[in-house]
Parts: sequence; C-alpha cells; structure tokens
Amino acid sequence: MTVTIREASPEDEKRWRELWTAYLAFYEVTVDADITDATWRRAFDPASAIAMRVAEIAGRVMGFALYLTHEATWIRTNECYLEDLFVDPAARGQGVGRALMDDLIALCKTKGWARLYWHTSERNKIARALYDSYVESDGHIRYRISF
Repeated sequence: MTVTIREASPEDEKRWRELWTAYLAFYEVTVDADITDATWRRAFDPASAIAMRVAEIAGRVMGFALYLTHEATWIRTNECYLEDLFVDPAARGQGVGRALMDDLIALCKTKGWARLYWHTSERNKIARALYDSYVESDGHIRYRISF
C-alpha cells in the first residue's frame, strides 16, 4: 500500500473536516465551528504561518498534519511546530503517521528550518510509540494558561 503525502488543497475540505471531527473526539474536546472554519482558511492563507500536509492512500485522504513555522530565540533560522497530526483509525498501522512525520522532517531540511517539535498527550500511547521511534522526549513539560 502506497502512502502519498502532498500539500492540502481546497478540494480536501470535506474529508479534512471528517478527520478533524474525529481528531477532536479523540482528544475529547469541542472547538467552536468558527475556529474550525478559521483553521481551514488559515492553512491556505499565504499570510498565515499555518500550513497543512495530507496523506492519501489510493486517492483518499487518510491523515493530516497541521504545522506552523516561527522564529526562535536560541537558533538562527525558523523552527517548525507540528500542532496537529491525525490518522484515520481505519488506516492506522499502515505507515500513514510515519509518512507524515518523514515528510515534515524532509520539508524542514529542505526549507532550512532548524528544528521540528511537537507535544502529545501522555495517554496517547499509539502516537508516542511513533514519536519515540524518532527521538526521546527532551524532558520539557508544557504549561498552559488559557484566557
């Protein structure tokens, strides 16, 4: 089975929304519809730092990665933050998540971005097994204040 990774296109919207809904359900969160709409729009807005890659199997989108780049204070070039990665449960174990990660790593190297980083829930054992195959946790703990 071949996994193809490409930039998301406007034609992917319906399928992305299905996957996005499943992603939010997995994390047991609710996001207002206007935020979902804005996330989709930003992924195609050249002025936005957010971008999206999708994974296809046999022409059907089975996963996505939403990421953004930004400047940082400890490095000379931009770094890439992988904010969201999700694979359709029906496609898990078929290399979709790994293909999305490999693609992002290659993109970082091509663009000259200094680092790729992400975080995930400590209870997300499936994703953590994939992520641990790339790099050990750096020991940082995330803190978040919501307003």
